[in-house]
Amino acid sequence: MPGPELFDLLRRYPDVEAPDLVAVDATDRLLLDEAAAALALAGPGEVAVVDDSYGALTLGAVELHGARDVRVSQDLLVGELALAANAERAGLSGTYRSLPLVEVAAGARVVLVQAPKGLDALREIAESVAAVAAPDVTLLVGGRVKHMTHAMNDVLRDSFADVSATLARQKSRVLVARRPQPKPSSFPRQQWHAELGLTVCAHGAAFAGTKVDIGTRALLAALDRMPTTGTALDLGCGTGVLAAALAGSRPDLQVVASDQSAAAVASARATAEVNGLADRIRVVRDDAAASLADGSADLVVLNPPFHVGAAVVTTVADRLFAAAARVLRPGGELWTVYNSALRYRPVLARLVGPTRLAAQTPKFTVTASTRS
Repeated sequence: MPGPELFDLLRRYPDVEAPDLVAVDATDRLLLDEAAAALALAGPGEVAVVDDSYGALTLGAVELHGARDVRVSQDLLVGELALAANAERAGLSGTYRSLPLVEVAAGARVVLVQAPKGLDALREIAESVAAVAAPDVTLLVGGRVKHMTHAMNDVLRDSFADVSATLARQKSRVLVARRPQPKPSSFPRQQWHAELGLTVCAHGAAFAGTKVDIGTRALLAALDRMPTTGTALDLGCGTGVLAAALAGSRPDLQVVASDQSAAAVASARATAEVNGLADRIRVVRDDAAASLADGSADLVVLNPPFHVGAAVVTTVADRLFAAAARVLRPGGELWTVYNSALRYRPVLARLVGPTRLAAQTPKFTVTASTRS
């Protein structure tokens, strides 16, 4: 049977790899099984996949169900890179196309989705699919039972007239939506923050939405102690709050904002534009600042993630610390905020250079590392 053979080839690389982190899971398998009949009837270009983690859904639809010209939208760049590597490994390169979320489901009759973490991300996916898919489209959203709620059904019903749920299998379940009801997108959303003098824009999958998370606020409180000239990088920029604050307060600073999330990049660009800073902030989508030259930054600000799914994995932050060290010129500074329990200071000293404590609470620590 080709399924196990294909799935055995899949790897997470270049994303974090660890014994308890897999490239294909029970939800991928259940989605493909539940979609089998619909996939068999779909023609070329009529299958779309959203947020395929590492390629199991896309390549499984091609290899197991004969789907052709599959269209794929993945929020995370590492997912795109992993899909490309896995497709080459399986001899399936050229069987799919990567497209933005707003385009991926145009004319689609089958759409497979790995359920996102947040309801806003699901809402934007549902709105995007309903707006452009075929009238007889079947949208299948799969996830782990423990992460699925009745609110997800309600979100889907805002864009589809018929929503149902399959039986659970191996702790996964699929929601099935049909009869799309197109309406204008409600994204990006905006919120004015008077205390910051900024409007924050956010697409559905952007971390913290239009709010400003506590870690980012801790870095904002230290803004007046950071370098004021040269080039600054907001690494893992999210909605671009730090980039906007730097550009708005430092006319002599060139600001770059980077993130591997397509939703974050779109949000950061919208935040820059609505605050009149579009000409001051260059927003790029890349993995760990890969598109930036060595020694090109005088300042890096970073609020790193420390979760991969539900697992606490410090490797993610380590990669970003190393990326910051690479792009900083000698004497440049990395300002980082992190959960105080993680105690990153020795790691920062090793990867970047001398690291001093800038602020600390029981919950968060802010450090400044000087590139040695």
